[in-house]
Amino acid sequence: MAVRKIIIHPNEILRRKAHKVSDFGKDLQTLIEDMVETMRAEPGVGLAAPQVAVSLRVIVVEFGDEEDESIPPKLYVVVNPEIVSSSEEMVKGVEGCLSIPGFAGEVNRSTEIVVRGQNRHGKPIRIKAKGWLARIFQHEIDHLNGILFIDRTEKVWKIEDEEATKIPAAD
Repeated sequence: MAVRKIIIHPNEILRRKAHKVSDFGKDLQTLIEDMVETMRAEPGVGLAAPQVAVSLRVIVVEFGDEEDESIPPKLYVVVNPEIVSSSEEMVKGVEGCLSIPGFAGEVNRSTEIVVRGQNRHGKPIRIKAKGWLARIFQHEIDHLNGILFIDRTEKVWKIEDEEATKIPAAD
C-alpha cells in the first residue's frame, strides 16, 4: 500500500469521464488499497480514482454514524458506481475537495440516494445513503463524470476567509 499524489484542479484528468472497470485483478486491488490509504492520510471522507490520476470508475468512501460518533466509520469501496434513484428533496451543504485544496462552496444535493455498483471483487452491490453519506457519494460519483463541486456552486471561498467571493466557472 502507498499514499498516492492527489492531482489538483485544473489537471485535465479531473475533467474526463472515467472508464468502466472490467478487470478486477491485482492492479485494481492495489489501486483500491492505495486510495484508502491516501484518503485517510489527507484526511478525507471520500476519494475517486481520477483524483489519483487513474481514469477508472472507482470510489472509496469512509464515513461514520452522524448521530453516534462512538460507532467506527464504515468503509465503502464501489466500482462502476451509478446513482439509480435520488430523492426530490434537496439540501445545501458546504463541500470541499482534496483536488481543490483550501476552497469550499455550498452545493445543493439530494438528501437520499441509492447507488448501484460492484464491490472490489466484481460482485453487485446496492447502497442506500442519506444525509452526509448521500452527499459524499454524489460528490465522488461526480468526479467519475468530470464534474467538480465548483461546477455546482455559485460561490467558492477560501476556507480561511469568512467572506465568500465569486470565481469564474471552470472550463
